[in-house]
Amino acid sequence: MENLEESIGEEENYGIDQEYSDPETGEYFSDDSCDCILDRKITWLSLPRLCLERVFSFLPDRDRKTAALVCRQWHNVMRSPSLWRHRRFHFSGRISKFRKPDYSSTIAYVSHLGAYLERLEVTVCPPRKTQAALRLKGAITQLAPLRSLAVMNLELDRSAWTSSLRASVVGCLISFLQRGSSKLNSICLSGMRNCIHQGLELLSALLHYETRFYPRCYISSLDLEAFFSGSVNVYLNSSVPDNLSQLQCLTDLRLSYSCLSDELLMALQQRHGGGRRKSSRDGNTLQTFLLHCCLKEPHQQLICGSSWATLASSCPDLKVKISVNQVVNNDRLARMLLPEIPLSEYCMSAFYSPNEDWSPKPLLSDILPQYRHTLQHLNLDFGANNFGESLDEELLELVKVCERLVELSICAFLEIRTVARLLDMSLTQSSLKEIHVRRNSNVNLTAHTIKIHTHTHSQ
Repeated sequence: MENLEESIGEEENYGIDQEYSDPETGEYFSDDSCDCILDRKITWLSLPRLCLERVFSFLPDRDRKTAALVCRQWHNVMRSPSLWRHRRFHFSGRISKFRKPDYSSTIAYVSHLGAYLERLEVTVCPPRKTQAALRLKGAITQLAPLRSLAVMNLELDRSAWTSSLRASVVGCLISFLQRGSSKLNSICLSGMRNCIHQGLELLSALLHYETRFYPRCYISSLDLEAFFSGSVNVYLNSSVPDNLSQLQCLTDLRLSYSCLSDELLMALQQRHGGGRRKSSRDGNTLQTFLLHCCLKEPHQQLICGSSWATLASSCPDLKVKISVNQVVNNDRLARMLLPEIPLSEYCMSAFYSPNEDWSPKPLLSDILPQYRHTLQHLNLDFGANNFGESLDEELLELVKVCERLVELSICAFLEIRTVARLLDMSLTQSSLKEIHVRRNSNVNLTAHTIKIHTHTHSQ
């Protein structure tokens, strides 16, 4: 911690014997003169260490640095590992001569405080230049022992990533897993966009990691949304189901719809004894399965309803969440949204031209009511595209029949009386607790946001 200032990008030192400053007056004082202000700050200075740690945990880095200069006690409390367990970094990919690069402060933090890290999240603005990509690779090389790792939006299919750099980044992550110095149980590699070969190499390393270190370490949460390049028909490759089926303790899984196949669903249910019913108390049943479908990624594969039914029977606590972006074709939606899916959450963004031959009405009146017994969260964003087509009655009927609906969020052209009727429903349906309406006015094309929070009334 002596080099704490490097880890947060500041120049001041944290020497033990240095002078401390009063953050209110700006006056500097030594430890010997600390007693003269003790009466004025007795309430704060006498707080137990546990309370101070709790307070400091809410401070940003700059305020932590200032607090560490108040007195020796606060300075020592600031050395507590519990204050440095979680860290989020954002790589902008921009190089500036006026400020330290993002990767410099990241490497400094990992070098000096990495031993305390348990959860690391790195969000990347994909580099446009090879130089920035090379520096980003250097930062990933310095990864510390962790319990949770999130590296998002690398987008390795961009031209800034040369083939050698791309292979080097994947190699760094594989080496990190092979070292086995971490106790990883949560991994997020969303937006990585690997080619099929390198993606399978990384999946194989994940499997080897769990096989080698189980039961001391195992992966319970895995986010592989946009893990493969958008042009890859992942569902045709049998290696993906084979690898995922061997992650025995997986409870939360997130994938792109392009990975989905009957083989994958069968592989997931075979993890649980070929259909033998278990509950979440067994500790390793799949509980959350999120699929993201995008127009530009393959999504036209056929899935059998029996495959979903078999998975649901082997994982009785399973909640499926589906997110759809820009797929405005009711035939395709019907192929994806099979009635056997235990769907608990559905999100859709559909910005379509009035000239397109598509209407959301079949979705609202025919497809989504299939999930009246399971659907809990519904998020529909039609923007201003349904101008001239009323969806009010279909929406109201859908909300009425969904007996477990907890949250509704919608952006569309709606009549004001529809919002009033939704409010009435929230008072009569005990499950419906939250309504978010971004209502576009038919009169002057302006948007109004209405948020309604309700509480369950006792009988």
